[in-house]
Amino acid sequence: MIRRINKYIALSTLLLSIALLNPTASFAHGGEKHDKKTKKEEEVSSDTAAAAQDTIILEQAEITAAEHAQHEKSPATVHASLDDFPNRHPLFVHFPIVLLLVAAAIQLANVIFLRKELDWITTLTVLVGFTLAFYVTYLDHPHTTGLTAHAELVLEQHDFYADWTIYLAGAALMAQLLSQFLFKSRRWSVALVAVVLAGAAYTVSMAGHYGAQLVYLEGIGPKGQYLETGHAH
Repeated sequence: MIRRINKYIALSTLLLSIALLNPTASFAHGGEKHDKKTKKEEEVSSDTAAAAQDTIILEQAEITAAEHAQHEKSPATVHASLDDFPNRHPLFVHFPIVLLLVAAAIQLANVIFLRKELDWITTLTVLVGFTLAFYVTYLDHPHTTGLTAHAELVLEQHDFYADWTIYLAGAALMAQLLSQFLFKSRRWSVALVAVVLAGAAYTVSMAGHYGAQLVYLEGIGPKGQYLETGHAH
């Protein structure tokens, strides 16, 4: 009898233990699933946040591009005023180059034709060309700062030929006035002016060459880079 009771007690204890263990295992498994679900939700949330951030960046880029396009279309902003430039040098420097080259070509032609009309064209062209060359060389030539050693050498060559352009253009103007009004456009005087103007044409071409080298190869000038503000030569 006692043995049977002990068997019942042992069996009951075993069944109770099994019943208690099963819910625990079930709860533990459910908790693991919950952890995995939480991790997945966090990953989805991170992906959603990243996508939202990318969308914001794209929208900002589109707004910036639209504003830039609108800025370019506005006549008020497309046409820069004189005050927008660091100095007037880039606005006027091309005129003496063209005028002195044209004057030299006309004077060489006038050695052959000896026409008064060509004489007057040469006189006026050299006068304007010399005046503008003097202005951009001495009155409104920008100061530079922070140049490399190589850029300094290029600038020295540019200034050297610019100075010689002034000397030769001034000499050509004086010679042309003497030739036209004193020597009455004798062929030899016209030829002498043509020689001096040819020299001025060469020096202004070289000054332009080194000027272009400073801008396009050395990066001096665009957006005011390497230029001192507030004053010029």
